Amino acid sequence: MEGGAQPSSLRDPPGPGSAEQDGVPGERDGGEGPPEVKRSQPLFIHSSSRPVPPEEPRASSLPAIPNPFPELCSPSNSPILSSPALGQGPPREGASHVVKVFGEDGACRSLEASAATTARQLCETLVRRTRALQDQSWALVELHQHLALERCLEDHEAVVEVQSSWPPGADSRFVFRKNFAKYELFKSNAQSLFPEVMVSSCLEANKSMAHSELIQNFLNSGSCPEVQGFLHLREPGRKVWKRFHFSLRRSGLYYSTKGTSKDPRHLQYFADLTESNIYYVTQGKKLYGTPTEFGFCIKPHKVRSGVKGLKLLCSEDEQSRSCWMAAFRLFKYGMQLYRNYQQAQARLSQPSWIGPTPLRSVSDNALVAMDFSGCTGRVIENPSEVLTVALEEAQAWRKKTTHRYSLPAACQSSPLSAAIHRTQPWFHGRISREDTQQLIGRQGLVDGVFLVRESQRNPKGFVLSLCHLQRVKHYLILPSEEEGRLYFTMDDGQTRFADLIQLVEFHQINRGILPCKLRHYCTCVAL
Repeated sequence: MEGGAQPSSLRDPPGPGSAEQDGVPGERDGGEGPPEVKRSQPLFIHSSSRPVPPEEPRASSLPAIPNPFPELCSPSNSPILSSPALGQGPPREGASHVVKVFGEDGACRSLEASAATTARQLCETLVRRTRALQDQSWALVELHQHLALERCLEDHEAVVEVQSSWPPGADSRFVFRKNFAKYELFKSNAQSLFPEVMVSSCLEANKSMAHSELIQNFLNSGSCPEVQGFLHLREPGRKVWKRFHFSLRRSGLYYSTKGTSKDPRHLQYFADLTESNIYYVTQGKKLYGTPTEFGFCIKPHKVRSGVKGLKLLCSEDEQSRSCWMAAFRLFKYGMQLYRNYQQAQARLSQPSWIGPTPLRSVSDNALVAMDFSGCTGRVIENPSEVLTVALEEAQAWRKKTTHRYSLPAACQSSPLSAAIHRTQPWFHGRISREDTQQLIGRQGLVDGVFLVRESQRNPKGFVLSLCHLQRVKHYLILPSEEEGRLYFTMDDGQTRFADLIQLVEFHQINRGILPCKLRHYCTCVAL
């Protein structure tokens, strides 16, 4: 395991007919397997090497009468006491557990994991199994479909422990996908997550400290910023939503019963985040009647199933919801989040295993506009100069492709060159505008997240879908023919490219007409 991680016992359940096919642990092929299980034990797989507990001594004056119902006399192993009434119980050390993980295409892979296996270890295992590119954006998402709730597991969370908290028979699942917003909290633009209006209470106590310094102080100390703002609250047992002013403090989450008053007489205690998990609400208007699409939920650990006990909230916009969610994470995990980020950065700096590389794609690299006209190169920071250089470089690329298009006509109409973009992980074929926005939203509303798809309105065109300022924007790419040469353009022919790969690579280096450079491409791997 990379980065000095503790070794994980993750492995596929061996033998045909295993959990990968039917969702339950299968029998082992060959050799001496474990004794036949007399009763159903979902999730748990007992190792054949587990030592048999010594037999309890019996009184010499009593005959040895076999017990026909041994499970009723063993509370730790009793299915009546552990499930379904009280769930599956805590994971047992030394035993292996079946963990089913789904991909975004609905495919499933079953793995065996120990009780100590973390979300990061499971993700790294799936990255190797699927031969995906290793980076810090892969995440394990806990999804409760019947409640329309989902959250990204932190790297240090124990997967089996989370799975054991699910109610038996529920349609909860783990999903393996990208989450580019996972560590955006610790990036240089973290100030955008905490608008000044939402941390003004802290500024009152630190008037001499700038907003950027204040946020950095929060991140360095791992403390929770005191966030405040208006949220819509659903009244318990009713479908009525009311707007209250909330404040997140070290002692918990409160709302004011009288406007924005912070008088203790008007503050109502709402939730203890240390005993809860925070989830995004994905279908808030449909299931809960939320006023906006930016809902989230505080789900106490003791609430196992059903809507009763959920604390439903709703923000006015995506920026407000992101601020609250980031503050909740800091409140609950503190410095552990920053340690997770540092470990992820350290793993990226170490040489990784050799895997496939995308054809002519460099979107995972940190690219900036450079000027090499002098003795040494320099980074171009002036936006107007960057645009000028971008146009000049585009003209240079057009000249370089002149020889390419002067080749015989057979090469010009090569089906490989006409469809080379289909080999790229950022190309998603013919998906709808709505599906595109949902995909980018699931993988993180971070500046520079993008994908390319076929246009539904123009059969010959394509669309570049890009996230900027937590909104998804769409740019039409049209083919243009000049003197028998085919080009692709987004600005009515002012800047033209030989193919879609050249267009994407150019905008990974230069912003051009886009509001930001292309940084992360949406990708889905097949499990």
